[in-house]
Amino acid sequence: MAELADRHTFKNYLFFWTGQLFSLLGSLVVFFVIFVWVTDVTRSTSMLSLVNFIYLIPMLIITPFAGVISDRYNRKYIILIVDSLQAYFTLILTIFFIYNVATVWIVFVFVGIRSVFQSFHSPTVGAIMPSMVPKDKLGRINGINYFFTGIIQLIGPVIGAMLLAFFPIQIVLWVDVITYFIALIPLLIIKIPRVNINSENHQKNSFIKDMKEGFTTIRTIPGLVIIMFIAMFINLLIQPLTVLMPYYIKIIHSGDNFILAILEMVLQLGMIVGAIIPAIKKQWKNSIRTMIIGIVIINIGYLMYAIAPIGVYPVMGVGAFILGLLLPVINTVVLTVVQKAVPQDKMGRVFSILNTLVMIASPIGAIISGPLSELFGVSWLYFYCAIFGIIISISIYMFTSLRHVDFDKELNGNTEINKK
Repeated sequence: MAELADRHTFKNYLFFWTGQLFSLLGSLVVFFVIFVWVTDVTRSTSMLSLVNFIYLIPMLIITPFAGVISDRYNRKYIILIVDSLQAYFTLILTIFFIYNVATVWIVFVFVGIRSVFQSFHSPTVGAIMPSMVPKDKLGRINGINYFFTGIIQLIGPVIGAMLLAFFPIQIVLWVDVITYFIALIPLLIIKIPRVNINSENHQKNSFIKDMKEGFTTIRTIPGLVIIMFIAMFINLLIQPLTVLMPYYIKIIHSGDNFILAILEMVLQLGMIVGAIIPAIKKQWKNSIRTMIIGIVIINIGYLMYAIAPIGVYPVMGVGAFILGLLLPVINTVVLTVVQKAVPQDKMGRVFSILNTLVMIASPIGAIISGPLSELFGVSWLYFYCAIFGIIISISIYMFTSLRHVDFDKELNGNTEINKK
């Protein structure tokens, strides 16, 4: 069993979480400038699809094993190692740019290596929260987390665009190294609770057995498999929007880096506003209905992106705001249910399995976005994806048992199906 979360561990978590926000800022700046660089150098939707695929595929493969490792070993050391290696390889890439020997393929390799480290970082950080935050504060902390994460994601692209306007990419990349050292301070100071495995036989368990236990845990929560299917499908449909965004704005709509950054900023502004809702709302009367309605509205925002006339950025801005507004609500509702229902000693592998199953669609969507955009055109591809998203989400709600699953009350770590 893990140590019980109390006021002291809660304060330590807030200190740790603050450092992670700085780390996130550095990562966002780096990825913005890298994807802008790939867009400017290649001017190809297929290359954008490929770089996104390279980023996503290591996460898909490694994340399940990373979750098992986060449950078995010291989570503090895991974060320390992967963050340090990530900063080190960013420094190596900076040197390539300084000596003007960086190529598209070198950048692709760097993106893939960075993805490997992120595969260990994300489930480990996700598993830490329930061990340090009291259960009665999880819902609000998740909402607050989305709020401040949204602020960082709001300013990250803008900072990246501003820095690119005055400095070459090899200077901008130093932001990631600087923010690494800022995040390192709380990580070294605080104590992160360890999950103690009492069973001696557990040490003999294979990774496969641990993963099976994770899947078994997921199956005990009614409706969660259906929710994961929805998330996988919607994630597949959303991929063209995120993958082709630089090309869509800069090439089709003749925008520049600042227009791209502003539209991404509007998306994050919607997420900030949306994060306020779960941060102040204690309970949801109908979580499933909230999720489905939110998905429909998200795809309406997606649709506005598709039908925006050339150069009419306010229409895309409204669509981006609508899309971002509902994301924190949907994510917080589902995440809080999982955190309350899953035992702490299985949290890491359950988070990693959930992330992996949802992410299966991401590399598929990324790699086919380029060819499909060349076949249909980017605008029409956006249109088709938004329409399919609306149809699928409504159909699943109307014709499956999902609408009868009660996620609105905590029942000793379990959910139940209403008998109506």
